[in-house]
Amino acid sequence: MPSGPSGPLRPRAEGPVKKVICLSGLSGTGKSTIGRRLAELYGLRYVSGGEALREKARELGYEPSGPGWWEGPEGRKFMEERLKNPRFDREVDDWLLQLAHEGGVVIDSWTIAWLLDEGVGLKICLYGSAKVRARRVAERDGLPPEEALRALLGKEELTSEIYERIYGFDLWDLSPFDLVVDTDNLGPDEVLATIRAVVESMRARGEFR
Repeated sequence: MPSGPSGPLRPRAEGPVKKVICLSGLSGTGKSTIGRRLAELYGLRYVSGGEALREKARELGYEPSGPGWWEGPEGRKFMEERLKNPRFDREVDDWLLQLAHEGGVVIDSWTIAWLLDEGVGLKICLYGSAKVRARRVAERDGLPPEEALRALLGKEELTSEIYERIYGFDLWDLSPFDLVVDTDNLGPDEVLATIRAVVESMRARGEFR
């Protein structure tokens, strides 16, 4: 994902936005933590596309557990199955799209910003450089930083290939997002405060109901 500072909102379609927050970001940007806190703050349901995909993996006999499962050998094997069979991702994404159109939800997903129509939901990307994200993942999973970096880059290369093959979009393209927050030098409280400032400004203008 290209580097860049926290970005302003891009021009939006006219009319208020349903109370839907779409949160994307690579491993180590803290999106699950931020997503849950946003849901609690605004009284919304929190759903995770990654967790839904883990349920698909369980149906096939995998045993996904722990935050580092995707970077491990079993997680990579399931990703290779997803590359061959788009059914798993399509089923999860169809479910997420249905939830988005119902409203009242924070959706943690790599794909949702590309799949939702313009003007549906506030689309936020949490950015983080590979080096910083690898350090965070290494601390989380008890890995050497070099090993964490290799695992992250391998996972992201495969993930990008999956979504390009299924949907034809470039995972590194930030154009679908309303807001990009650079998390490299921010803690969770600061990231949350940044997003909250944007949401509250939109609510004050009647653009986020």
